[in-house]
Amino acid sequence: MHKAVIVATGLFTPPFSVSNTELVEAFNTYVERFNAANAEAIAAGEVTALAPSSPEFIEKASGIKARYVMNKTGIVDPQVMRPILPERPNDQISILAEMAVEAARQAIERWGKPVSEIGAVICAASNMQRAYPAMAIEVQQALGIEGFAFDMNVACSSATFGIKTAADFIATGSAKAVLMVNPEICSGHLNFTDRDSHFIFGDVATAVILEEESQAKDGWEVLGTRLKTEFSNNIRNNFGFLNRTAPEGEGARDKLFVQEGRKVFREVVPMVSQMIAEHAADIGVDPTALKRLWLHQANINMNEMIGRKVLGRDPEPGENVIILDTYANTSSAGSIIAFHSANDDFAAGETGLICSFGAGYSAGTVFVRKR
Repeated sequence: MHKAVIVATGLFTPPFSVSNTELVEAFNTYVERFNAANAEAIAAGEVTALAPSSPEFIEKASGIKARYVMNKTGIVDPQVMRPILPERPNDQISILAEMAVEAARQAIERWGKPVSEIGAVICAASNMQRAYPAMAIEVQQALGIEGFAFDMNVACSSATFGIKTAADFIATGSAKAVLMVNPEICSGHLNFTDRDSHFIFGDVATAVILEEESQAKDGWEVLGTRLKTEFSNNIRNNFGFLNRTAPEGEGARDKLFVQEGRKVFREVVPMVSQMIAEHAADIGVDPTALKRLWLHQANINMNEMIGRKVLGRDPEPGENVIILDTYANTSSAGSIIAFHSANDDFAAGETGLICSFGAGYSAGTVFVRKR
């Protein structure tokens, strides 16, 4: 069996940022217009009036101050309230694949080896642009990589599931190096007219290259990977190809992202904390001695509580990396952004944890040690 090493990462950040203030201004204008247009029905008790929001509410509830997006004009327009991303012809690279290629090129440059060394490409993300052909194969072609490629979707845990899969390919000799990409346009599945969720997500793409240990010059030894799923309806997105066949049509609320936030908090935090502790014990890692946690960037309160449970104390500044203040929740890419942006100060032998959790429920843990 061959051990896997994370040898490089890449990050593509979209060109536009939307602050909480900008988001709230558009949302509150929408609320005013909705309430005015439905004044009689609201007075009669037939329609529930919408409540306005505030930047302070968003930051307190989530820790988010801004988010990057691929299109800003549609999101901040009260008449539109969604990103505007025109469909591309089939002879052009798709927008999600294009984002993934940008992140991958950065990772490949950091790696410093030719793409001919890569034997597989995994596109692991929460939303696929289409059913087929796979975006991973599109990325493979754009980068000139031989071998095989496929898409996988485990919602917010897709990246850790992708790392696990890549490490398994390397362990069995199926590939000497694997490229795993996470393109996310989460703004596309977000209901910007919903006060409780319109601020949650942002867009981004990340990339990770894993290589067989004997070939790797430097990087992060993968000490152990573990995956877990438990069925839950508390985070859901029912958009799919069968929507057009349903008599009720395509406009139902749950065809976009919906969640029961309080239930998710109560159930996911203990599940993930226990999973981390058990995995660490099984591979002989002391979780209280981890130098850094790179957790899924879902919510500041969830991350802080998991950090305290794992380390057995309040994390010191920088120990529990938080990037959701500027990127928001980027689904599968969040933990990889955190890892990519905060690992340069590690000395050989120091350990850290990449961890994701989300819809499913799903969770993944990847313990790494600096070589």
